[in-house]
Amino acid sequence: MKKLMILGGSAFIVPVIEKAHELGCYVITCDFLPDNIAHKYSDEYCNVSVIDKEAVLEAARKHNIDGIISFACDPGVVSAAYTAEKLGLPFQGPYESVKILQDKGLFRKFLQDNGFNCPHSKRYTDRKAPFSDIDYFDWPVIVKPVDSAGSKGVKRVDDPAELPAAIDYALGEGHNGAFIIEDFITFKGFHNSGDFFTVDGKVVFGPFSDQLFDKSAVNPYTPSMLIWPYSMAPEDYKVLRDEIQRLMYALDMKTGIYNIEACVGENGKQYIMEVSPRGGGCRIAEIQKMAYGVDLIENEIRSAVGLPLTEIKEGEADGHWVQLDVHSTNDREGILKSISIDPEIEEKYIKYKMINAQPGDVVKPFTGANMTLGDMFLRFDTREELDRTVANSNEWIKIELE
Repeated sequence: MKKLMILGGSAFIVPVIEKAHELGCYVITCDFLPDNIAHKYSDEYCNVSVIDKEAVLEAARKHNIDGIISFACDPGVVSAAYTAEKLGLPFQGPYESVKILQDKGLFRKFLQDNGFNCPHSKRYTDRKAPFSDIDYFDWPVIVKPVDSAGSKGVKRVDDPAELPAAIDYALGEGHNGAFIIEDFITFKGFHNSGDFFTVDGKVVFGPFSDQLFDKSAVNPYTPSMLIWPYSMAPEDYKVLRDEIQRLMYALDMKTGIYNIEACVGENGKQYIMEVSPRGGGCRIAEIQKMAYGVDLIENEIRSAVGLPLTEIKEGEADGHWVQLDVHSTNDREGILKSISIDPEIEEKYIKYKMINAQPGDVVKPFTGANMTLGDMFLRFDTREELDRTVANSNEWIKIELE
């Protein structure tokens, strides 16, 4: 029996555990939060911090694992890559390459040094250093932790006087004491994201979605819904696909899943924004399976434990799909009283729904992807019908707080 170690314990990992069990694997989940829901589904729980790579390696050796992944758990990716390399196990790429991808500052520098489109960007550990670089950036700017996901710690800054508060916010959401500042990019169309897959470094599956934001949220840069297929111009997609492929070869990447974000600026330039060798949160791989018929979760598990992959074909989406985060629109904390969904919408469009929040739970403002109350997948025959329905989501999703 193959032993698979999964770093993290969120609800997003449960389908991975279930699929691993279908494949006959023994599953060990790891993090420092024993009450996390995924540990109730795994065969064994190991209490180690996912950012402590030596502790993860020690645990992996102790359990004599056959594979390791950090699915939908961004902080654990570097530890997973380190452990895989030390034990000679499969992973998406070399440890040094994964370190570059998982640190926004190192990634931006790699892009700049290798001729990729990249906004003006600098990585800092000194809070005061950016004030010597005010003229380097094209304002406004975005301040981010270098090592967080889900838009946590991200803030737009229009005036240098606002930098100290934004830097404190970024560092409070990161782990390693570093942050980046980069030019704010105004999109042409939508920001784009999706889960991709490579085999021996070759991109074999890459369906971007349109990524939409709730502009009324406390953090307006947290994605609130993803729509497939994308509406990006075909020529822009081709450039991005070719550049992502060039990046994979440049970093000597291998086989596995990646959560990738990109955009096209109003200046007409195509930008690769994030490439993380893990499955994305918000059940992206699951909705992509429903839309495209390709099971990336199964293939990620197979790759990790050394089983042969299933055939991965990239085709057209079956309809128009949206992954929608259920979240509070309030700017204050409250106690959840109820969440209700219009039964007509549910019957006609909703193909999957998971509400994590229960009455009595504390509901916080939508500052990051970790503040979602649940999510759902909806399918439509046309993009027009989809756009019309989700534009009025506040009318058919009712969240009552005490």
